[in-house]
Amino acid sequence: MNSPLTGDAAKDAAARRVHAAEDQLTALSHRIHAHPEPAFEEHLASRWVADALSDAGFDVRHGCYGLPTAVDATIGSGPTHIAVCAEYDALPDIGHACGHNVIAAAAVGAGLALAPLADELGLTVRVLGTPAEEGGGGKVRMLEQGAFDGLRAAMMVHPAAVEMAAMPGLAVTQFDVTYRGKPAHAGAYPELGTNAADAMTLAQVAIGLLRQQTAASDRVHGIVTEAGTAANIIPDVSRGRWIVRTDRLDTLQPLARRVHRCFEAGALATGCELTTAPAGPDYADLRPDPDLLALWVANATALGRSFPELPDRVVGAATDMGNVSHVVPTIHPMLGLDCHPAVNHQPEFTAACITPAADRAVLDGALGMAWTAIDVARTTPGRRGT
Repeated sequence: MNSPLTGDAAKDAAARRVHAAEDQLTALSHRIHAHPEPAFEEHLASRWVADALSDAGFDVRHGCYGLPTAVDATIGSGPTHIAVCAEYDALPDIGHACGHNVIAAAAVGAGLALAPLADELGLTVRVLGTPAEEGGGGKVRMLEQGAFDGLRAAMMVHPAAVEMAAMPGLAVTQFDVTYRGKPAHAGAYPELGTNAADAMTLAQVAIGLLRQQTAASDRVHGIVTEAGTAANIIPDVSRGRWIVRTDRLDTLQPLARRVHRCFEAGALATGCELTTAPAGPDYADLRPDPDLLALWVANATALGRSFPELPDRVVGAATDMGNVSHVVPTIHPMLGLDCHPAVNHQPEFTAACITPAADRAVLDGALGMAWTAIDVARTTPGRRGT
């Protein structure tokens, strides 16, 4: 690690702490990467995060806010409360293709860097292990249970193909769809059947046509998870999971209602029975705090990171950190791994998340967040310490 010393005593001390923990942090990132656990099942990863923080003197709760894999680790007693968020859930089949191993290790690193400085700076530092970002909405559940109450700032970092100061995160809702029809012999008595697979097909066609009348930032996508078991039987059940995204929370439900009408059309046309159910909590659009973001950019730049001009295009990603950003000043910068053409949620990105560039992202993310927390402490009215 080649983080420059700044001539600032607190920031230099934080840099030394991250440098001393370099092997520990990269090993944690690689260990989580090697043992991918899906949403709400991150038992190993959450325990490793909790143990690392407990060993550093944090007061740690593991299995809190009604979530067995949530972590709340606290150190310091200052009036300025700051939270650093760790994610550690993996994706089905392709493991850590969103780099949550990097996120978790960087959060632990920021905690280690700030631990001996917290009281001097007037900080209470919390590292929150937040399960199930990939659709389960762990932060939403923790927010509802008071995990983010009283915070001056919340922050996390996230790996990506390229550097971005702020991810333009969309608002998201997701739901499960089930059609029920009537089975029949597809060759001998097709007229006796009610085809649930046809209902799903008609809904998908309707959604495809709907896209012409939606905004450029809108996204509608999903998968069919069941549509029959034999080609000579009229399918009596079809199921799928669908996601609707918009650029703002207040436009999310109006678009979702239009999508639901597409599924109703499939039921009406075929005579099938339709049921839908939420597949997780809604995610709000991400709203980075401009003052906090400016501090991050200055600190990331001091660490040698740069922010290239990016094409003016819609990014359709979403995060439950968006919900946090609506109630607490929040940042969610993206740390570039310089791995194009591999991008998040591809197997090639899984491989990129344990490269030297990913290890540097762990260390820069840890130190950048620690330095940003130090700046927040110094710019908060009524602070104490130096």
